[in-house]
Amino acid sequence: MSFDISQFPVLAQANTPDELRQLPQAVLPQLADELRGFLLKSVGKSSGHFASGLGTVELTVALHYVYNTPFDRLVWDVGHQAYPHKILTGRREKMHTIRQKGGVHPFPWREESEYDTFSVGHSGTSISAALAMAVAAEKEQAGRKVVAVIGDGAMTGGMVFEAMNHAGDLHNDMLVVLNDNEMSISENVGALNNHLAQLMSGRFYTTIRESSKKVLKGMPVIKEMAKRTEEHLKGMVVPGTLFEELGFNYIGPIDGHDVDALVETMRNMRNLSGPQVLHIMTKKGRGYEPAEKDPIGWHAVPKFDPSTFEKPAAKPTDPTFSEVFGKWLCDIAEKDEKVLGITPAMREGSGMVEFSQRFPKQYFDAAIAEQHAVTLGAGFACEGYKPVVAIYSTFLQRGYDQMIHDVALQRLPVLFAIDRGGIVGADGPTHQGAFDLSFMRTVPNMVIMAPSDENECRQMLYTGYCYNDGPTAVRYPRGSATGAKQVETMTAMPIGKGQIKREGKKIAILNFGTLLASSLTAAEALDATVADMRFVKPLDVELVKELAENHDVLVTVEENAIMGGAGSGVLELLQTLKMPKPVLLIGLPDEFIKHGAPDEIISELGLDAAGIQKQIEDYIA
Repeated sequence: MSFDISQFPVLAQANTPDELRQLPQAVLPQLADELRGFLLKSVGKSSGHFASGLGTVELTVALHYVYNTPFDRLVWDVGHQAYPHKILTGRREKMHTIRQKGGVHPFPWREESEYDTFSVGHSGTSISAALAMAVAAEKEQAGRKVVAVIGDGAMTGGMVFEAMNHAGDLHNDMLVVLNDNEMSISENVGALNNHLAQLMSGRFYTTIRESSKKVLKGMPVIKEMAKRTEEHLKGMVVPGTLFEELGFNYIGPIDGHDVDALVETMRNMRNLSGPQVLHIMTKKGRGYEPAEKDPIGWHAVPKFDPSTFEKPAAKPTDPTFSEVFGKWLCDIAEKDEKVLGITPAMREGSGMVEFSQRFPKQYFDAAIAEQHAVTLGAGFACEGYKPVVAIYSTFLQRGYDQMIHDVALQRLPVLFAIDRGGIVGADGPTHQGAFDLSFMRTVPNMVIMAPSDENECRQMLYTGYCYNDGPTAVRYPRGSATGAKQVETMTAMPIGKGQIKREGKKIAILNFGTLLASSLTAAEALDATVADMRFVKPLDVELVKELAENHDVLVTVEENAIMGGAGSGVLELLQTLKMPKPVLLIGLPDEFIKHGAPDEIISELGLDAAGIQKQIEDYIA
């Protein structure tokens, strides 16, 4: 399915940046309007990230118009803001397949296009990568330019400032575009300010500025007076001061929806030496009123009809695991004011909205700073509080050192509520929670739990809350839970104990997590025993020993990488027990799992009931 491109006559002439650069500048505002209209229809048909892309339409047009991409390097941060970039770089006709199995990748992806210079899915990486490219460009001496586009949200991550500090020291030519969409465009961001930005980025101004820096060097009083005069001339003191202290030349803020102002300013800045920051003001969801009013709610959307100005009503479903966690957190906070909830900027995704509203003094959003979030929890634990760090599996990867050094090493009782464990689907390999069981298993003092349904999830969270001898982790998947009835009463589980769910013969399936229903279905066909292991670490030694003694073959099932996962733990235990036994490990293969609907991926990997049954039958044949 593709759209009738005749509805977008200017966009039809700009299928690639080379074609875009052939257009007269006078038509760029119309092109931006058509690009926004195409994006509305495209995402409405395909689902996907929405509000962020609407806010970067004019910026994307200007960047590809001024810079000679792909020779000039354009590096996007996070990547959900790059849908307009994909449309303008030869993928327009395939945009309806985005996030679908075999379709356009949800984020910039090097394997997909030469215009995607850096594969990305997590925030805060763009400036580091762009700096390396700027250093390489200077070595090549081929006139290559480098631009990083970063949102103001990503500026809350420490990696960004590490990169800027280094860039200011190296002083290579590069441009960082700060896409600021958290504030409405204020009075000083208009025609006058756009004009000042163009003046300040022009050769005359920058030549005088650089010359005066040299003259004033070593004269601190005069230098400080000159600096204040310059700031007065600009009409602002902050926000440029921070960037300039880091060694960047700061220009802005300017209207990020004025494509002509963007083009003229970028033309001037293209030839400036050293690291530059262009601060632009944009509105997330620009051009679509519901998304402008609620950019969080419209950040990502299912398929919908843009003409109705509303998202389709959600169908009644079982609660998600995120909602199960959120309810548990509220329930426990009602009883214990020492419970503190921490999230690295994922309040909505982690199910913490109600908690943040009802218990604001017990809620901490650490921003996009996973390392800080983990160590913040460690500090709270030192003071006798009960910190709960709610974090996505792939985001916890960024706080792994802190989990080891700051939490586990000190045996601090921090509870990790790990969302998005296993296959997440459409967001692809940057977001599939494939590795958390593997990397947590290596950490001493960790207790790791994998619930098979929402009631177990609730009880395991309570178990972690009650455990005071070190860190605990409860790992659960994205999306709707299993439909199991939740028991309101909370009971701490005995640490490291599993349960037999079905008695069978010859084959024993050791299930870890929410593939239990599929394991039970496969077991019915094979007359196999099924154990819900519950704990990945410590393993139930007596249960594993009993299953090994009474069955010919053991099968471990998990929605985690086979390499180093729960199944590997069973093999290690059997070796320790000196009990050689055939063991089939079923889980995620040693590869990065591509994007697609979760059910499609689960089936393709043989993790549904039929797939589990077939893998066992092939193994014992």
